[in-house]
Amino acid sequence: MKNTYKLETKTYAGIPSKYADPKQSSVILTSIPYDGTSTWGKGADKGFKAFLYASENMELYDIETGTEPYRNGVSMERPLAVSKDTPEAMVRKVYKKTLDLLKTGKLLTFFGGEHSVSIGVLRAYAEKYPNLTVVQLDAHTDLRQSYHGSKYNHACAVAEAQRNCNLIQVGIRSMDVSEKEYLDESKCYFAHNIVDNDYWMEESIRKMTDTVYITLDLDVFDSSLMPSTGTPEPGGMEWYQVLQYLRMIFSRKKVVGFDIVELAPNVNNPAPDFLTAKLYYKMLAYYFERKNRTH
Repeated sequence: MKNTYKLETKTYAGIPSKYADPKQSSVILTSIPYDGTSTWGKGADKGFKAFLYASENMELYDIETGTEPYRNGVSMERPLAVSKDTPEAMVRKVYKKTLDLLKTGKLLTFFGGEHSVSIGVLRAYAEKYPNLTVVQLDAHTDLRQSYHGSKYNHACAVAEAQRNCNLIQVGIRSMDVSEKEYLDESKCYFAHNIVDNDYWMEESIRKMTDTVYITLDLDVFDSSLMPSTGTPEPGGMEWYQVLQYLRMIFSRKKVVGFDIVELAPNVNNPAPDFLTAKLYYKMLAYYFERKNRTH
């Protein structure tokens, strides 16, 4: 099977151009195709086109909320030119771009790339929102202070954010012993502790401030659902468990942005691409469900 990600349109999910107009849209979608520090599976820089192709072949009516989120408008930025940058240069570019985008007042959504792309985004968000909670859904703690000679490695994705924000970690099931001294276990929900109960959802939400940014590494899902990622760890979260949790966050907190990272597509198995497309669209549905309720 050849790589046949041939997009029919230049808009997100093939939506009519009037809903993709940057002036009218409520959402900005920015691709950060960087895969410069990943240490096992490569290909996260190729994820965006696979995501768009799956999105283009997805039904745009959301049954759960009874809405068509795209009607709120989703405009796509040109992908950031970072593929050949050092990690440090990439983070600087992403940080500057995010600061500019934050001036628009729109919902900002970002698509990786490996998880290091979130560092610059989170730095900009922490400056704009002094009392920000970062909710990290991930298989890995990503709290290394430096890895392979850089503090901007994918294994350090939320180390800086932890110092600047209220960090809640969910789905964790892999870490290095060096990260233990930085881990706040009262705000970390290990996968083995949340697999057979839901009380943790309420507990974690009580520990969040009112303003939330969500960073979602696709390896938070069990590897049977999401094998197309750099490090597919067994024992991950299931589809409806993740959706239930996300809907609760969007419903009760002011989500000011989110990113989805680490899709490394496999042309012989498009199902993970489609999961990612649905996940992004569900997050939009939950965001506008709350926004429409509060206006």
